[in-house]
Parts: sequence; structure tokens; C-alpha cells
Amino acid sequence: MKSLIRDMFDTVDEASGIGLAAPQVGVSKRVIVVSLKEKGFERIALINPVIERMSVEKETIEEGCISIPGIRADVERPVSVIVRGITRSGRMVEIDARDLLARVFQHEIDHLNGTLFIDRLSAQERERIEPELAAFVQKQGAYAVSFEQHDPAKITSL
Repeated sequence: MKSLIRDMFDTVDEASGIGLAAPQVGVSKRVIVVSLKEKGFERIALINPVIERMSVEKETIEEGCISIPGIRADVERPVSVIVRGITRSGRMVEIDARDLLARVFQHEIDHLNGTLFIDRLSAQERERIEPELAAFVQKQGAYAVSFEQHDPAKITSL
């Protein structure tokens, strides 16, 4: 597990990203890493993360994804969440996250549940990025966006 987490942080760093879920690197495990200077920690890995609560208040902010480089779109998400998970040292934690940290947790946990940020777009926003998405699929192949490894039924808890 520690090797997987180390490799995931290396991938995030190489891509200049701020988060990653194990299925994005072809591993069907419920593991996420977040590399963000906020909330008193720079990096955190969570095993079997779960969003316990979401705020009613929402905000729309532009997001991107390491899995779909170059495509960015406005996504509406709750402003704050409470996330529960197990740290790499085996300790159960509950994190009260707001703003960007909350957004990253939601984005990465979405990957574990088979959802990409493009699945959360409004019809208007989806239409706006459709040409970029079509060009990406043509260049990378349809598999690049279908992400078979994101089948939540195939992603196992630890």
C-alpha cells in the first residue's frame, strides 16, 4: 500500500496536479491522494474515503483532471464536506474540508465511484467543451474517456 501511495504522489507531482485516485493509475482500490497546501497538511492519502456530509451551499468553479489533460470546465459542488477515511499509518480520521480542499476530495472520491468531472457538467457546459472532448477522444481513443477501470463494482475496499 505504501508503495502505491508513493507512486500516486509521484504521478501527481509529475502532472503538476493536486489529487489522484488509484483507478486513474489502473489500480482498482479505494485510495486517493491529495497534495495541497491547505488545512495544515501538505499531502494526505486516504484509504476507503467516504463523504459523510456535504454542505447545502454550492459553488461553481473550473476543474480539470489528470486523466483528461487540457480540458477544463465549470463544475458545481458543495463548498464543504466531511470526509472519513484511513490514513496510510492506519488511523481513522475525519476531515472537515472547505473550499478547494473539499472540491479535491469530492473530485477524487468521484473517481472511486465511477464518476468523472465531465459527468457533473451542466448541459450548457458539456456542449461548450464537446469539441475539445471529441478532439481528445479522437487523439487518445474512446477508452481514454470511458475509463473502464472506473467501474465502481470493480473497485475494491481494503
